[in-house]
Amino acid sequence: MTLSTNEVSSWVGRTACEPDGGKIGRIEDIYLDEETGQPEWVAIATGMFGSKVTFAPITGATSSGDDVILRFTKDQVKDAPNADADGALSQEEEARLYSHYGMNYSEFRSDSGLPEGGRENVTTGYTERTDRDRDGDETITRSEEELRLSKSTQEAGRVRLRKWVETERVQESVPVTKETVRVEREPITDGAVTGGHIGEDDVEVVLHEETVTAEKQVVGKERITLDKDTVTEQEQVSVDLRKEHVEIDDDANVGRTNR
Repeated sequence: MTLSTNEVSSWVGRTACEPDGGKIGRIEDIYLDEETGQPEWVAIATGMFGSKVTFAPITGATSSGDDVILRFTKDQVKDAPNADADGALSQEEEARLYSHYGMNYSEFRSDSGLPEGGRENVTTGYTERTDRDRDGDETITRSEEELRLSKSTQEAGRVRLRKWVETERVQESVPVTKETVRVEREPITDGAVTGGHIGEDDVEVVLHEETVTAEKQVVGKERITLDKDTVTEQEQVSVDLRKEHVEIDDDANVGRTNR
């Protein structure tokens, strides 16, 4: 199925994936065939922090949600021959890439006869080429770089709750009771008690007292929970963007007309 330029231009910024769904990298650009104008290559940012750009044929690629499923594995893409992501691929670079992916270069190369390039970035890039339009006029494509911002989430720090045990001595006063003995003596004066005898005798009284027993019990006093709030702040991003300008050098002094 032939993919249209408008369709694949929306793939820039999406994630390129293997046939089984494994992520390969972020699609940075789409490269077109100079002669046919059909999409031919995807430029994919791989490596740590997307520092490397590699190319994979767009043949057989399909869109799946926010992902683009390629017919090649991550290892195939990562091991692809190096090619400069400068807006154009030379015939030599294309030949090495097609060979790496096991594809016949002659079946895909353009027959425009151009010795170099023949590929233009479908998105905004810093490229310049000279063509002839249908009227035979020389034309120059002026391009500019545009800023595209993306956000990623990374760990900024960690907050932990930790509890420890401290021991403190607590003293409290508790009232307790105890029995004591009081000796009372009463004289006998009326002779009412008779039958007494002389000899040894004893009387026993049992005394009681209260004692304090200390017991400890674990009681929950407070529940502490960690929760997260999302705060939005404005962050300034400064990027240098290049812009092409066109200057006309009229050596022949024949004048010009702006249209």
